[in-house]
Amino acid sequence: MIIVLIGYMGSGKSTIGKELATSLSYSFLDLDDYISDQEKASISDIFRTKGEIYFRKIETKYMEEVLNSSENIVLALGGGTPCYGKNMDLLIDNANVKSFYLKLSVSLLATRLFRERAKRPLISHLNTEEELLEFTGKHLFERSYYYNKAQTVLSTDHKTKEEILKDLLTHLI
Repeated sequence: MIIVLIGYMGSGKSTIGKELATSLSYSFLDLDDYISDQEKASISDIFRTKGEIYFRKIETKYMEEVLNSSENIVLALGGGTPCYGKNMDLLIDNANVKSFYLKLSVSLLATRLFRERAKRPLISHLNTEEELLEFTGKHLFERSYYYNKAQTVLSTDHKTKEEILKDLLTHLI
């Protein structure tokens, strides 16, 4: 089985994904890290040198590669991955995939992201929490149509890692 975690940047996909993989004795894979390894370049460098269209094409290619694996994997997608091309359909149509949207409110996302915005090229130019809140709200609104197609939507507001993990495990049993 491949358990796919979907959500906006900062929603905890990688953090929770690693915990979930450990508890299930699955492999953990962050799609962005996998792409970087395969391309021998950071995501930022790929965007800068080859452009977003190239990135989105290889993102789909590498996601399909992972989805075709016979291994048990917890896969954390990039925040934009479900929103491009046929990516959500590939997840929905795959009988071996269980998808979860880790849904965090705009205000909590903005608070969490503000502290780490320097490490995130998409939001590094935003200087105030108000700017980040507005950007995140608009962006999340655009993406929520895709995110909500996940098999399970888990609200994670004010939940500990342990509570989120318990919720995930309950839906898997």
